[in-house]
Amino acid sequence: MKKLIKVKKIKYILQKEFTQIFRNRTMLPMIFGVPIIQLVILVHAATLEMKSIDMYIIDKDLSTMSHKLISKFAGSPFYNINGASFSLNEALETIEKNKTDVIIQIPYGFERDLIRENETNVQLLIDGINGTAASLINAYSSSVISDFNRNIIVDLTQMPSLKNLEPINVETMYWYNQELNYKIYMLPGILVILVTLISMFLTAMNIVREKEIGTIEQLNVTPIKKFEFIVGKLVPFMIIALFELAFGLAIGKIFFHIPIVGSLWLLFGFTIVYLLVVLGIGLFISTISSTQQQVMFIAFFFMLVFILMSGIFTATESMPLWAQKVNIINPFYYFMRVIRMILLKGSGFWDISYEFFSLLIYGTIMLSLAVWRYRKVS
Repeated sequence: MKKLIKVKKIKYILQKEFTQIFRNRTMLPMIFGVPIIQLVILVHAATLEMKSIDMYIIDKDLSTMSHKLISKFAGSPFYNINGASFSLNEALETIEKNKTDVIIQIPYGFERDLIRENETNVQLLIDGINGTAASLINAYSSSVISDFNRNIIVDLTQMPSLKNLEPINVETMYWYNQELNYKIYMLPGILVILVTLISMFLTAMNIVREKEIGTIEQLNVTPIKKFEFIVGKLVPFMIIALFELAFGLAIGKIFFHIPIVGSLWLLFGFTIVYLLVVLGIGLFISTISSTQQQVMFIAFFFMLVFILMSGIFTATESMPLWAQKVNIINPFYYFMRVIRMILLKGSGFWDISYEFFSLLIYGTIMLSLAVWRYRKVS
């Protein structure tokens, strides 16, 4: 009988929470509208691919060989030739005005040295204000020059003894993302951020909002137990977050053709454990905050640190050792790895068992801390 009464109490709290959520005109767009817009926009915007590299040409040789090299860059879909001259100062001015990403300078005697000395020099001047972009431009440009160099060796070198030999044919295959589509890599990571925003941020905001309008005091003087109140508060946002994940995966499959290789049941099961952590963090933030403004500042601090250290853009293995150790308390880090492993690699439970049990312990600690910190007048 007592168990039945407890279930009814939780049921009434859940009804009250869903009614309150759907009546809130501010919360509904945040739950359903904003994540869809962010998912569609960020998948296209959050990319490290270089698709439009502005190149400035300084060709002092004006030879057949220099023309072939320039044609290599002009024929690439990644480069735009936006200017040419014989003056280095003019070229550098275009970099200073942010109109050029890279300058290629071909010196006088380029073709002569290549034929007579079997070697020559080419200079690349790259705008290094963005280190990541500069590294990619250097890699792309070096690859084009290397390809040009291989073609020149075949054309100019006479090797009669090697005429009858078959050339080495190298075929490169990429696992899990054969076309190197950056959207496939970014979409799961952005889904992690959206699911976390919905669950952690709105949970904290909802409870503090009730503090501000005074309805939390009415609940505190009712016979509702503390754990019943907590369950009633957390479950609605867990359901909404799972719906956001399902909806995001549907958008990713329909519009971005993201592969879903692994088990969706495993992914949603892991997501529930992950949500225990972030909901616990959101509840804990609400217990130490008195206003929604305080919640926003505290949540923004943790969210910013967690996102930047999660590995959404760069591999966590490239971080300093101390940062990798600090990442053990970053829930984003675990979910970011797992969602990509399940969707793109088809990983099974034992492949993600470390992350699963780590978050299970983490979630137990955070929920216990939040429940202990929450004060209810009974």
